[in-house]
Amino acid sequence: MAEVATDQLQVWVDQDLCTGDGLCVQYAPEVFEFDVDGLAYVKGADGELRLAPGSRVDVPEHLRLEVIDSAKECPGECIHVVRGSDGVEVAGPEAEED
Repeated sequence: MAEVATDQLQVWVDQDLCTGDGLCVQYAPEVFEFDVDGLAYVKGADGELRLAPGSRVDVPEHLRLEVIDSAKECPGECIHVVRGSDGVEVAGPEAEED
């Protein structure tokens, strides 16, 4: 798990699985936001929602734990946190459990 601490992380939301529960928006409102459809989307550093399916944004360093916790706690299991260097999922439904 040490490589996670230094690697740039990216996050994306699978809207097909999103339950609209809102845990992610509570954990990291700088990264996640609801759209008018009631589903969560990721936001870029510019604050703009990324509406295209599978759109990834970089995770701000100071929000790494919040974003990882969002992925782990999400009832819809729709948040994917991946390492930027190799695309390996570190949190979310496809992450390998330690």
